Amino acid sequence: MKGNVIVGQSGGPTAAINSSLAGVYRTAKDRGANKVYGMLHGIQGLMEEKYIDLSEHITNDLDAELLKRTPAAYLGSCRYKLPEIHENREVYEKIFEILDKLDIEAFIYIGGNDSMDTIKKLSDYAIVMGYPTRFIGCPKTIDNDLALTDHTPGYGSAAKYIGTSVKEIIRDSFCLEYSKGLVTIVEIMGRNAGWLTGAAALAKGEDCSGPDLIYLPELTFDLDNFMERIKDLLKKKTSVVVAVSEGIHLEDGRYVCELGANVDFVDAFGHKQLTGTAAYLAQYVANEIGCKTRAIELSTLQRSASHCASRVDILEASQVGGAAVKAADEGDNGKMVVLKRISDDPYQCSTEVKDVHKIANDEKLVPREWVNEDGTYVTDEFVAYVKPLIQGDVSPVMVDGIPRHLYKPHH
Repeated sequence: MKGNVIVGQSGGPTAAINSSLAGVYRTAKDRGANKVYGMLHGIQGLMEEKYIDLSEHITNDLDAELLKRTPAAYLGSCRYKLPEIHENREVYEKIFEILDKLDIEAFIYIGGNDSMDTIKKLSDYAIVMGYPTRFIGCPKTIDNDLALTDHTPGYGSAAKYIGTSVKEIIRDSFCLEYSKGLVTIVEIMGRNAGWLTGAAALAKGEDCSGPDLIYLPELTFDLDNFMERIKDLLKKKTSVVVAVSEGIHLEDGRYVCELGANVDFVDAFGHKQLTGTAAYLAQYVANEIGCKTRAIELSTLQRSASHCASRVDILEASQVGGAAVKAADEGDNGKMVVLKRISDDPYQCSTEVKDVHKIANDEKLVPREWVNEDGTYVTDEFVAYVKPLIQGDVSPVMVDGIPRHLYKPHH
């Protein structure tokens, strides 16, 4: 590489996103890049000329290893939707003026669906206007809903945390007995795709029966049927644990969380902030049956639990970061790195690049055949798909009994 590289992080962070950043940095340096810049808070920060020289922050191998073990977006993230080129050319002119000033040869953006929309628009503008900068997307999302890739870095660690946490919740729920029983509702992230919620099934094993019910957002949620199932389960056992996606919805399209409270916040991409699904269902069950209920919302814990990260996930995150730089260096533009599964046993996966136009703004949902006929659990095929992705551990670097992270002062 003759010029410089700039890398940004966008959208919701993960426990593995910084491993991709480490992979980008290492590979860019190995391939001869002069400087590797990091955008602070993604494309939004870049437009305000907020960026750092990563060599001043990753100064040795220990820094690189700490970065891989640091959750959330080290550079800061954003949810910024670029306008269409014909709507506001000034935005693009400003961005490319900054890239020219920094002599950027490769622009790497680590993110999910909406972030790939950014890569698509920037690469299109570069091609139309004759700019030499190459734009490559690096996959990241715990939602695991990016098209054309077998899975997405960040998902394996989140799935491992969810499976672990649900197992511990189940164990705890049997400690105390209540006269009318206990119903625990665990709310898991996932607006339209149920990959994360399905991971609750990982709790099931020789020493745990797993959650009693799992509801994904791909299927319509029937409140009356749900209540009948809860009543039937309480006749057989003292504790019932249910995993629900934050995005489950009724036949009329309303989110279940909207039944309990108004959902006012909407982000730049038009997404409603979903919260309160478990709280509503727990209250609903308590009112109907009079039993003890608990609502547990895993919330940001499922994406920031680096202490429970999957080794496979962390390694693959670094791998796709390096592959993004390699693709740009070899002339690719307007592409995203994807993971291609070669085999399950032994688990093997390789990287390829695909046209970002076929990925941006699309969603990969859980196949219907991976959900049971009743729509209340995932199948063995789903579990077989996820299990290889959660294997292995990444030991935190412990200081005074607490994991040490790579720290950067906030800008």
